Amino acid sequence: MVTAMTASTDARRARRVAEQVPDPELPMLTLADLGVLRAVEVTGDGTVVASLTPTYSGCPAMAEMRADVAARLRGAGYARVEIRTVLDPPWTSDWITPQGRRKLTEHGIAPPGAAPRHAAGPVPLVLAPTRRTVACPRCGAADTEETSRFAATSCKALWRCRVCREPFEYVKEI
Repeated sequence: MVTAMTASTDARRARRVAEQVPDPELPMLTLADLGVLRAVEVTGDGTVVASLTPTYSGCPAMAEMRADVAARLRGAGYARVEIRTVLDPPWTSDWITPQGRRKLTEHGIAPPGAAPRHAAGPVPLVLAPTRRTVACPRCGAADTEETSRFAATSCKALWRCRVCREPFEYVKEI
């Protein structure tokens, strides 16, 4: 039987372990930096339950994330580990921490701006292209252009700076 004090201490320790797991697609970020790690708790029987929210419902990295978190927790001495996928509320790029945004920029990837806000009800259909300004993560210039809506992962787009002429990836707002 796990006492409340032991469970609380174990949950904090387990969370610190889980927070260090790198994202498989953006390894400069941890799952905590990305905002994907939602919760870590210890149940009455000592099972560590870690909850993850995918960046989108079809995210191919979720299986790897679940396996990595479970492996890290087991490696830290937790015998019983359960990984849960939490879909509500859905992940938003607003959950990326300030430290995560800084790490993206330091690695030449433009972090997302604020996620779009939608009113309750039907989502309006917009037929015109969305205009956005993305600052170059290398020189800071705003004179940039999108070259491809998709990059190495569906969560990113390819952009180019017209000032320093360098290409860069941009994490899309969701």
